[in-house]
Amino acid sequence: MLRDMALFVEVAKQKSFSKAADALGMPISSLSRRISHFEQAVGLRLLDRTTRKLALTSYGEAYLAQASRLVEEAQQAFDNLVAEAKGPSGFLRIVAPPDFWVLHHLSRIVTEFSALHEHIHVHVDLKPSAVTLVGDNYDLAVTIEEPRETSLIMRKVAEVENGLFASPAYLRDRGWPREPQDLRDHSAIVPTQGASTTWSLSRHDETVPVLVSGLLSCNSPSLARKFALAGQGIFSTHRLSVERDLVDGRLEQVLLEWDLPPTPVYIVTTSRLLPAKARSFIDFAMKQLPGMLPAIAGNGAI
Repeated sequence: MLRDMALFVEVAKQKSFSKAADALGMPISSLSRRISHFEQAVGLRLLDRTTRKLALTSYGEAYLAQASRLVEEAQQAFDNLVAEAKGPSGFLRIVAPPDFWVLHHLSRIVTEFSALHEHIHVHVDLKPSAVTLVGDNYDLAVTIEEPRETSLIMRKVAEVENGLFASPAYLRDRGWPREPQDLRDHSAIVPTQGASTTWSLSRHDETVPVLVSGLLSCNSPSLARKFALAGQGIFSTHRLSVERDLVDGRLEQVLLEWDLPPTPVYIVTTSRLLPAKARSFIDFAMKQLPGMLPAIAGNGAI
């Protein structure tokens, strides 16, 4: 019964027999037959099936909440038992944005983690867009964006330092801003089309919000960096993402005495009940990443 319950939970979460069958590694026909037998055993229809979509019935919705918890607890108990015997094992699927700091630091963490856990096979996908953990079948996500789905569990593991940057050519032409208010007379590369953006700068106990705008806007940090390198204005980004540009003199940081709010780094999961492979990675990342980011931001070594 627990096995059939787990099959039902997977189908309900994926909202698709084909996706669930792929995730479970079994034929669709076998999966559909097992779910039908399960419904007959309980005497209620849990899923409404059509040729186009699959939906939970009211009974299915009520049952899913209880069944998910029981399946997760059973899986965790099994993983804990296996981990006691030979350590965490299995495939760990991670998704993260293709940001420069992620490429550098996540690769180090995964490499060091893999050296300690020979029975865990780690797969990393880089995706620029928001991720649906359940539908995409990932164990966890590393992200700087709060997920839209309120059901997901967020763990803040570190913070990334931010700053304002511009090319030497732009600063020679337009001058260096000396105070936050000077930014109003500069071109800012903003993230929203046709809109202004407020940069909140802090120094000691003083905080100054500054409304900035410019002729160029884009929602891509990588493209905003390209615009700044071409002398098109000042932009806000993670210092780690432009460290090489600063060392090579392609960009300069402005208003060094003033701080922008740091960007939190999250690890996101679908549940607090996690298999040993995911728990061990999260514990490792939470120990390693906070010390790794400030150290590299401070000494300029990338």
